Amino acid sequence: MPVHSSVKLAENVQIFQPDLVNIYGCSIGSDTKIGPFVEIQNDVVIGSLCKIQSHTFICEGVTLEKGVFVGHGVMFINDRYPAASSGDELLTPEDWKLERTLVKENATIGSGAVLLCGITIGKHAMVGAGAVVTKDVPDYAVVKGVPAKFSRDIRTWVPCNTEAGE
Repeated sequence: MPVHSSVKLAENVQIFQPDLVNIYGCSIGSDTKIGPFVEIQNDVVIGSLCKIQSHTFICEGVTLEKGVFVGHGVMFINDRYPAASSGDELLTPEDWKLERTLVKENATIGSGAVLLCGITIGKHAMVGAGAVVTKDVPDYAVVKGVPAKFSRDIRTWVPCNTEAGE
């Protein structure tokens, strides 16, 4: 069963092809939409009114607040020093340190972006398609590139309904 019984689904969550997802041990807020070929792991919190497009991987320790958009093929990472073994022994879950990632309200993550662990994406921020985000992104910032760098303030570029602009 691709959507495990351990998932806490709020009202009106739409999973467009439930047989083509792998979702377990997480909570998903009301009116959120999830596309096919998405994996959402244990200990992920997804707020209400989010959209998660196809082929996205959201690993343990990620929180998406209300209204976050995640484009196609986005990859979240939760381990700064991944390894399979040490010497002649396979590593276990106790051998790694989870580093949490927070994506704040109404942020947008462009298709193909990679978000390293231990960072915060600010409110109404926008991560460009294909960007590799290695550090925090301030509220309202647009970042792009590899590694992602500040490009502009979204309030000067796109009219948006924000608490500062209403």
